[in-house]
Amino acid sequence: MIKHQAFNKLKKALAAGTLLLDGATGTMIQKLGLKEADYRIAGRDSGTAAQVGNFDLLNLAQPEMIQQIHQQYIEAGAQIIETNTFNSNAISQSDYGNADLVYEMNLQAARIARRAAGSEVFVAGSMGPTNRTASLSPRVEDPGFRNITFDQLAAAYREQVAGLLDGGVDALLVETIFDTLNAKAAIYGIWEEFECRGTEWPVILSVTITDASGRTLSGQTLEAFFYSILYAEPLVIGLNCSMGAEELLPYLRELKRLVELENRHLTKSKRQLFISAHPNAGLPDEMGDYTQSAHEMARWIQIFLEEHLVNLVGGCCGTTPEHIREVSAVIQSIGETPEKQNPHNQDNTQIAPLVLTGLEPLIIRPDSNFVNIGERTNVAGSKRFARLIKEE
Repeated sequence: MIKHQAFNKLKKALAAGTLLLDGATGTMIQKLGLKEADYRIAGRDSGTAAQVGNFDLLNLAQPEMIQQIHQQYIEAGAQIIETNTFNSNAISQSDYGNADLVYEMNLQAARIARRAAGSEVFVAGSMGPTNRTASLSPRVEDPGFRNITFDQLAAAYREQVAGLLDGGVDALLVETIFDTLNAKAAIYGIWEEFECRGTEWPVILSVTITDASGRTLSGQTLEAFFYSILYAEPLVIGLNCSMGAEELLPYLRELKRLVELENRHLTKSKRQLFISAHPNAGLPDEMGDYTQSAHEMARWIQIFLEEHLVNLVGGCCGTTPEHIREVSAVIQSIGETPEKQNPHNQDNTQIAPLVLTGLEPLIIRPDSNFVNIGERTNVAGSKRFARLIKEE
């Protein structure tokens, strides 16, 4: 499979220095105070379903408005802008009665961002987690129940990917991952579309740590998540949402440790992993608002840069062009160092150990003791196993 020209272009830019991602599109839209009529598309009857708050529909209803938001972030210094497609999938849009518009939403969102970006700014196709979870039951009384299947998720993601790629994005950003199984469905859909086209685009995977437990909503640790998705060979792995920059700091340090280990493994020597972070503007207050100033957020992101924790940084919920402008100033003031320019040490390669993950990782190294797999694989614990042994 050939790599799209954007792949090496983005990889080279990430290796050369810290790239700046944009901030929150939703925050900017909320400031506009739009009404129901602003979301309506001429000539389309959306029925009785209210569309207020369906920001993705504005790609079709108010394209100039979305382009202006992109342009504000570019003027603030963003080198990568995200498409307005966080909920542009059939699963999320079915709540609004717009599942039939998903491909067009993504196509037009990518075109809008591409017009704003020109040839100098990268466009990342934003893919949110949907409003369903494949790992958890929505029914307390029935833990085994699921309201979505892996195949349904994968199909929805693939449809979204097709629109984004046809619209001209440079990369795909699967963000705010709270359930690794959902992310794997996204990966499956992405690679199905890549294989159909015979071309690979850069993929960015960004996970959300929900609280001080250091785990995702579905219970995985950051390390377990990291090893769970390495098979997808993303260009960038990162953290976003849920927390502010200050709260993300220890998790970014852990992610850097994992990435440095992976980049030293002999089996991965031809691929380089980069790290991203786009935190919220602090933690939400009692009203759910994000109130951290641009200056304060930039002060914490300065630590990210001084410790060489990120190759790509931007803003999530509550951030505005002013936040991105302040972060841009910090990036420019710090500049680059040899460590940032050449983080991949080819002379210190290692053989990757066997890593198995559930909610936590199990790493089997050459010096590990004997490992039992499956407590019931013995003739006393399983009638079926006893029969298989007897029948050789």
